[in-house]
Amino acid sequence: MTVPLPTYFLSHGGGPWPWMMATSGHLYRVLDASLKQMNRELGDAPKAILVVSAHWEEPVFTFSTAVRPGMLYDYYNFPPETYQITYEAPGLPELGERAAELLAAGGMASATDPARGFDHGTFSLLQALYPEAKLPVVQMSIRSDFDPAAHIAAGRLLASLRDEGVLIIGSGLSYHNLRAMGSPASHAPSHEFDAWLQDSLVAKSGPKRTERLLHWEQAPAARLVQPREDHLMPLHVAVGAAEGEAGRLTYHEDDFFGGIAASSFQFG
Repeated sequence: MTVPLPTYFLSHGGGPWPWMMATSGHLYRVLDASLKQMNRELGDAPKAILVVSAHWEEPVFTFSTAVRPGMLYDYYNFPPETYQITYEAPGLPELGERAAELLAAGGMASATDPARGFDHGTFSLLQALYPEAKLPVVQMSIRSDFDPAAHIAAGRLLASLRDEGVLIIGSGLSYHNLRAMGSPASHAPSHEFDAWLQDSLVAKSGPKRTERLLHWEQAPAARLVQPREDHLMPLHVAVGAAEGEAGRLTYHEDDFFGGIAASSFQFG
């Protein structure tokens, strides 16, 4: 019997960080180590990757279908050489089309985009996780209305892909208030929200976990940590695709960017 692959919500760091490890000190050491450990644990089980990127918003859930996806350098004020980097994984149009069909069969509007390239929510994570860039990769957008129920429902409809060797990754950040980042005022809210996340995602599963995520705005410091929830919605897809299964913490640090709590999670 085929064992479904787990799903993940991964905090993807900032900008093109894997290409800046030599100059960033210890800033990304823990995150990088967690992704290398994830690679070892998964082994050769994944046959393709579906990345739900916080950096792609569309009115309906949309899937990339480019054969050779290009690069979207969707960051600012980084060194010039980081606008020349490439992540040369192939696309997999049939996976993008199948994913869109699964949503449509469940009564959910969907679309495909043959021109969409990899944004840094995808290529930065995957450079650390799969630097050989051999596994085919499809990107999935979040929906621009940020409806928690819709994102969980989309995950449910995509769950069968796990049985086919598709690794579903929600790529976002457990803390994403760029205006407050670097300020001491960000520290306490990030830790309060992170504690809520760990309780909701690890200590609970099934309907209790889903209920928490449907009403995530009620969490401590929710809007101080996620003033615009684009970087949280990939979590809802990842949970929806493994709704009744256990969650565990795969990455955590209390001093990210000088005092912020950040985490990643596995489901299933």
